[in-house]
Amino acid sequence: MKSLLATAALALGFGPCGVAHAQDWPRQPIKIVANFAPGGAADQLARVISAPLHEALGQPVLVENRGGAGGNLGGDFVAKSPSDGYTFLMSSGGMVSINPHIYAKMPFDPAKDLVPVASVARVPFYLVVRADSPVKDFKGLVADLKANPGKRSFGSPGNGSSPHLAAEMMTGQTGTTAIHVPYRGAAPALTDLLGGQIDFLFDPGISIQHVKTGKLRMLAVASLKRAPQMPEVPTLDELGLKGLDADAVFGLYAPAGTRPAVIQRINAEVNRALALPAVRTTIETLGNVPEPLTPAAFGDKGAADFKRLGAVIRERGIRAD
Repeated sequence: MKSLLATAALALGFGPCGVAHAQDWPRQPIKIVANFAPGGAADQLARVISAPLHEALGQPVLVENRGGAGGNLGGDFVAKSPSDGYTFLMSSGGMVSINPHIYAKMPFDPAKDLVPVASVARVPFYLVVRADSPVKDFKGLVADLKANPGKRSFGSPGNGSSPHLAAEMMTGQTGTTAIHVPYRGAAPALTDLLGGQIDFLFDPGISIQHVKTGKLRMLAVASLKRAPQMPEVPTLDELGLKGLDADAVFGLYAPAGTRPAVIQRINAEVNRALALPAVRTTIETLGNVPEPLTPAAFGDKGAADFKRLGAVIRERGIRAD
């Protein structure tokens, strides 16, 4: 983690002379790799910021999906890409704070091979069931899980993902059990919830549209704050699960060695984009909260989550392999 923070600090502190060295950039299209399946939070947020970045930088900003292995496939691709400022990763902070705890062997070292560039959004996770479920509220879900130990199932974007940890924290604090079904992204997990293959889900916001159309019922949000998009939905903390916070911060990472001036420029342009009403509205419509941070602050968040979530992972014995 020290390597990650040191690189972020260098990016933040690089002076005007560094910017001058980046005046020859960009000269070709830029690629953002979303490390989960199309339709999930990483994919959606990458596409939200690609248009304003294109306009600001004068080059096409392309989004490519490389999901799988809890985001490691996309992360590995970017980590091993040239550090020339033309390839970035859109990922949750779990790439840095969770995956090193749950994979016995990773194809790359997130703390050494990636550098935080720009935070885009804080993503709360919403606990949802189908509208035809007999479960009407969170109390009812807990009662159902206790009456049917090990018989109910929940989906997540993958082993050790933030939604998976949210469910583990919930079942741990309530003394219940459920079967975990990992997917290659949030979108396919939501599809199976709607289709009746699983019973509940912690979702990064794409479920809100289905709640509003009456297909899903939202029981709670796994955050310390109510979501502005769904202010009537209580937090799990309010419902008695004190301190339960599974929020993830999604943002851009670059291969280690990327010029600090390039990192500064991308960070500045992302933060400008997040101040645009249209961009903010789109992010909020997705169920997320715009979260502009400096590279150093983004790195600090990852380091804090590495420690906090690592304790949960060890306590629950979560492994990806």
